[in-house]
Amino acid sequence: MAKAADHRRLNDMTGYCFSDERLLRTALTHSSYASEHRLGYEMNNERLEFIGDAFVDAVVGTELFVIMKDAHEGVLSRCRADVVCEDTLADVASGMGLGEYLYLGRGEEANGGRRKPSILADAFEALMGAIIMDGGYEACREVILRLLGDRIRMASEGKLNKDYKTKLQEILQDKDKNVKIAYEITDQSGPDHSKVFTVQVTMNGRALGKGSGRSKARAEQAAAEDALTKGEY
Repeated sequence: MAKAADHRRLNDMTGYCFSDERLLRTALTHSSYASEHRLGYEMNNERLEFIGDAFVDAVVGTELFVIMKDAHEGVLSRCRADVVCEDTLADVASGMGLGEYLYLGRGEEANGGRRKPSILADAFEALMGAIIMDGGYEACREVILRLLGDRIRMASEGKLNKDYKTKLQEILQDKDKNVKIAYEITDQSGPDHSKVFTVQVTMNGRALGKGSGRSKARAEQAAAEDALTKGEY
């Protein structure tokens, strides 16, 4: 667990300095820690996550609306979903090193909670909620655009969608509607709470790509991305 003094580095990452450090502490407190230490419900980050979730959606949606002047509502919705989805927010949170600041219960700590995408994404939204409560909506909007600006731009250009499996399937089925695509786990390593899976994707039995990840789903996406990069199909 990070010491309170270390919050200054997190302030540098967000470009925002909290007036009320208690709000920041709450944003970083997972329900498992609050429960383990018999803290009141208001002391975990779920209420702040509720506020942050809604505002991140609004800010990202508005920015896309301004950037994509001729885009239909459906396109805007898909682009916003790409930016505010769990994977994207978790990637941003991981890049900030947010996981190391979290207050987790012993069980979550032992199960690799600091790296779990769901926990990281929720903590990111809770942090935005805390900034709203501490400094207001405009201050939070500036932080959101600072942290998510590149992802918003990429989404507007159609470059953020990371569903490599779907992309690979569409390309292969366009060539052969009866193509057989399979994903097979070829290796597993690490302890039970932090396993790394290696997956190979094949087309009609021929290997196209290989990838690894901390879940089978992520390893499959990595294998599909590898196949798309090689383009040997």
